[in-house]
Amino acid sequence: MNENSVQDPITVLLIDDQPMIAQAVRRMLVSETDINFHYCSNPTQALKVARSCQPTIILQDLVMPEMEGLVLVRFLRAENSPTKDVPLIVLSSKEEPVIKAKAFALGANDYIVKLPDKLELIARIRYHSQAYVNLIKRKEAEAILQADNLRMRKELEMLRQMQRMILPTAEELSTIEDLEIAGYMEPADEVGGDYYDILYTDNLVTIAIGDVTGHGLESGILMVMTQTAVRTLKEIQELDPVKFLDVLNRTIYKNVQRMNSEKNLTLAILTYAEGKISISGQHEETIVVRKGGAIERINTINLGFPIGLEAEISDFIDHTILDLNEDDGIVLYSDGIPEAYSMDKKQYGLEKLCEVISQNWHQSAEKIKQVIIDDVKRHIGEQKVFDDITLVVLKRKFNQNQEILETQNAILEPEPEPGLEPGLELEAEPGLEPGLESEPEPEPEPEPEIPHNGGKRKKLGFFRRQSFL
Repeated sequence: MNENSVQDPITVLLIDDQPMIAQAVRRMLVSETDINFHYCSNPTQALKVARSCQPTIILQDLVMPEMEGLVLVRFLRAENSPTKDVPLIVLSSKEEPVIKAKAFALGANDYIVKLPDKLELIARIRYHSQAYVNLIKRKEAEAILQADNLRMRKELEMLRQMQRMILPTAEELSTIEDLEIAGYMEPADEVGGDYYDILYTDNLVTIAIGDVTGHGLESGILMVMTQTAVRTLKEIQELDPVKFLDVLNRTIYKNVQRMNSEKNLTLAILTYAEGKISISGQHEETIVVRKGGAIERINTINLGFPIGLEAEISDFIDHTILDLNEDDGIVLYSDGIPEAYSMDKKQYGLEKLCEVISQNWHQSAEKIKQVIIDDVKRHIGEQKVFDDITLVVLKRKFNQNQEILETQNAILEPEPEPGLEPGLELEAEPGLEPGLESEPEPEPEPEPEIPHNGGKRKKLGFFRRQSFL
């Protein structure tokens, strides 16, 4: 065997009732050190011998007394046979086109008139054996790949279940007396990179929404990290939006560096208390909806910086505070909604989203959410979903009892007596000692203040969100 010879070992099984043919083939192959030769003279024992020696190629005579050659070919090529894929060269004493055609139809790979030239025989043995060895290696690689894929699918499914398990539950949201909140998240792949959460601690409602670049395993892991960091910072009652996002960013940044990853995420944090809501962090536009469906859009480009992209972002963080009256609300979303494509390659669009919100704002938060999702899916149709879809609808509840009480007070309020000059005090009622004053009303507690970053901030006029989405 020369230097260019096949390195994989070759095992030849000859099935022939004539021992002299076996001796002749053996002599041809004796100089080929990588070729192992096995001989079976009885065709009825061929399968047994094949199981034992595991040939990479079979040479089979077509004319044998114990079994007709084509019948043996059929047995060697049976679906449950161990030799089903092993290359088969049939041997005949003469050229017989009809027999040759039948042998090929039954699964033979080659046909040789015996005895062939030594070089020709060795060349055919090596060619067919190498093809079979390559087939075996390919099947082994495919089996390993399938096992890896199955393991990865299980791991991804576990992570997907974890993502769903840490989403806020309907029971949690129902405890927030002043707000209706409905949320939705659907990943494009097994594991998504979108994130949203609603936390209710010490009468403060915190709403977080983010979008990790890409989707898949890395994005899903980063999403879970972010959820944990946000919850931790809320539990230690960190209310300063600059400190909050700065600490969170440094935590995520160091983990991303350790992972040797290039992932980052947009993240908006909203904090609500007693009719006021603070918005900080950079994400998609925040949609503010007023009673009756009037829309206001807040660009968050100057309220933060992508999380995990740079180590220090405190100079880029700011926040804005809005009043939320009864029936006002906020709609948050990931870019998977406005950028959702239809079959004719048209995006859903932010304007369409605002239109649907405005037209349905008279309904509950849950119904508004469902109308939006149904409309987005109708737009997508049979088109492939390319990005995760996340939506949060927050609506301040309409306090009907408070309105009734205010109306009753207005009706029952006594009119001033005729002729009484403004500022003139009424005389004390009989029996009330002069100088006796009623107890002063207790002063109302001040509303909780949300710290504002009063320092100078760097502005990045050239900055664009789509670079990180």
